[in-house]
Order: sequence, then structure tokens, then C-alpha cells
Amino acid sequence: MDLNYIVPVAVFLGISLAVWAILGMFGDKENRASERLDELKDPTRRAQNASGKNAGGVGGALKKAAPALSKVLQPKTELEENALKVRLSNAGYNSPNAPTFFLAIKLGCLVAGVFFGGGFGAFKYGMNTSGLTSLVIGGGLGFYMPGIIVRILRKQRMDRIFLSLPDALDLLVVCVEAGLGLDAAMRRVAEELADSAPDVCNELNLANLQLQMGRPRREVLHDLGIRTGVDDMKALVAILIQADRFGSSVAQALRVQSDSMRIKRSQMAEEKAAQTAVKMIFPLVLFIFPGIFVVLVGPAAIMMIRQLLTV
Repeated sequence: MDLNYIVPVAVFLGISLAVWAILGMFGDKENRASERLDELKDPTRRAQNASGKNAGGVGGALKKAAPALSKVLQPKTELEENALKVRLSNAGYNSPNAPTFFLAIKLGCLVAGVFFGGGFGAFKYGMNTSGLTSLVIGGGLGFYMPGIIVRILRKQRMDRIFLSLPDALDLLVVCVEAGLGLDAAMRRVAEELADSAPDVCNELNLANLQLQMGRPRREVLHDLGIRTGVDDMKALVAILIQADRFGSSVAQALRVQSDSMRIKRSQMAEEKAAQTAVKMIFPLVLFIFPGIFVVLVGPAAIMMIRQLLTV
């Protein structure tokens, strides 16, 4: 091989190994004494550690390496950590270990982006400004890609919850007016709409589980609104908390909220229908009008050209 290709590759591999070593120093594994102290503070960690030791394959390796890798990108303040948990919960990841795995995946994508971007730049451009730009672009894409994916999943899940919430509320109103309590009505709705509205049903099942564990209903309903991230769900939760506090009719509150949500959904549909005429202008001008112009004006243009040629 040419020396011009060997030197950039060797330099790049050396830099990659140095970065990996530095990250390994930051993500040093805790000793056994610290693990024992953590197990005494939280008894559930012993079962988690045992299951992690028994787990094999790629999943077990990722589960073992995630806490060490996530330390590099760990949020500095409690407010940032809570914001990350809420963002992942809105996307459907309610596990306590979700932030740790997310940060570990983010760091792994950063290292992979730097590696592939730097390798591509070293082979394509060499050790110059273009190669460094390729390395920076690859690292940036790898670092921000998990956040973008989580944001897309969060938006899709919130839209699904918003569209399926009025139907769940109608069934909840029927169950409450039939004599069921709020907890039993939520359980019944989760059973009936498990196929058509899985996101709403999963949240209701989690809320029912928390209620069965003895948590106060006010806290459970508040967490339900925070986990979904949908404004209408937050308004519904506020109404239910107020009805539970003051002893007002839950069925009437649910019916009013359901009617308001259906009106809002119909207004959004009317808004999108009104925007259709404006959005159709660009396809018409770019794709349809040229074809019509050719069909209508083409024969006349051909006849005029023939007349001019014969004169």
C-alpha cells in the first residue's frame, strides 16, 4: 500500500484507541464494596444484579456495560435527569433503567459515528480539513441520532393517544354511569380497547397497578398525565383530581371532557381540510398545469410552426 494511505489510517486508529481508553477511565466499574452498599440501600438491586449476571449474549453484555457507559453523559442536575425521564416516558419507555440505556446508546452511537466518519475521511481525503470535517459530521450524526429518533417516537405516540382518547373516555363514561368505580372502569376500558388503543390501555394498566400497590390516587393520576405528555390527558387528569377532592360527579366531568375533545378533534380536521386547497396549488402548478398546457397548446403550436415553415 502507498504510504499516503497507511499514515492517515494509523493515526486515526491511534486516536480512536486513545479516545476509547479515556472513556474507559471515565466509566470505571465500581468495586464489590460499593455494590454491596447499593444492595443494602435498595434490596431490589440484588435481584437485578443476579439477573444481569445470568443474562448472556448481546443483551446481557449491553445491560452490564450500560451503567458504565452512561456515566460520561450523565445529567449534571436533577432537573435535567427528570426532563430526560419525562421525554423517554412520553416515547413509551417507562422502565427505571431507560435513561441509563439511552445514554449508553447515545455514547455508543457517538463512538461509532466518530469511527466511521473518521475512517471515511481518512480513506477519502486523508488527514486534512476535509477528513476532520467528515469526522466531526459523523460524530455529530451519531450523537444526535438517538435523540431525534426518540423525538419522532414521542410525537407519534402522543398523536396516537390524542386520537384514541375520546373513544376511551366515552367507554369510561359508560362504565362509570353503569355503576363501576373509577378504578374498575379504567381496568374495563384497558381490557376492551387493548387492540384499538394500545398506548392508552398500557397507561391505564400502569395506573391501575400503581393504585393496587397503594399509591395515592392523586399522585397516580398526576403521573399519568406527565407520562403521556398530551395536553388533553393532563386536563382530564386535573378534572379527575378535582372531582375526587371535592366529591363531584366523575361521570359528568368525563362526559364534558369527552365532548370538548371531540369538538377539538373535529376542528383540527376542518382546519386540515381548509388547508388542502392551498397545499394543492404547488402540485397543480408544477405537475398538472404543464401537462394540460402541452395537450391544449401543443397542436396549435405545431400548426403555427408548419405555417411559418411553408411561408
